[in-house]
Amino acid sequence: MKTSTINKEEIEKFTRIAEEWWNPTGKFKPLHKFNPIRIQYIRDSIIEKLKIKDKKKPLNKIKILDIGCGGGLLSEPMCRMGADVTGIDASSKNIEIAKLHAKKNNLKIKYLCSSPEMLKIKSKFDVILNMEIIEHVEDTNYFLKSCSELLKKNGIMFVATLNKTLKSYFFAIVGAEYVLRWLPIGTHEWDKFVKPENLVDLLKKNNLRLEKLDGMKFNLISDKWRISSDKSVNYIAKFIKN
Repeated sequence: MKTSTINKEEIEKFTRIAEEWWNPTGKFKPLHKFNPIRIQYIRDSIIEKLKIKDKKKPLNKIKILDIGCGGGLLSEPMCRMGADVTGIDASSKNIEIAKLHAKKNNLKIKYLCSSPEMLKIKSKFDVILNMEIIEHVEDTNYFLKSCSELLKKNGIMFVATLNKTLKSYFFAIVGAEYVLRWLPIGTHEWDKFVKPENLVDLLKKNNLRLEKLDGMKFNLISDKWRISSDKSVNYIAKFIKN
């Protein structure tokens, strides 16, 4: 039986470039471009599901767990919208960067160096964010099982990842890493990409049902990401805990 979902090589890979997290033109530039659409999708989905009226602090007092939080690119905007945020990452360097940046911006975010199976909590979370993380873990099934156990009944889990298609190999690895140099070479391994139907099956086993599944596409002309019906490369999904 697996006791850890941490892939040491993956952690080392991101630890080496941790100083770059908050540089919008640095090694995480694609993630900075990606962030607005992720924030919008999460915020709008939570507002819709919980029928929230408060526009200024739409996520007020909602307990959010950001898994694989990195330097806090998602944790911070969630906190600004009023959420009670816990960010976890298996890289101590990432957590160090995230803590410093939050402190500098007077944001109260609880950052912990941990993986979901190691996290000891008193009360479960309303929302769990698994954004661009499942393609970097050691055992996807065990990872998602551990995440499910941290989520409240009727809680929401968001998962964003890469589809396992020939197109995703050429776009996300050959194109993004080797041709356009958007990402450091070796950022992704195609073998770890997950087909949407496989993700749905894995989460169904762990008491989570699919509520929404969308593609995400980058427009080279507008230089922006948008939600799309095309799930062949990037996709994002919303699951509800039974």
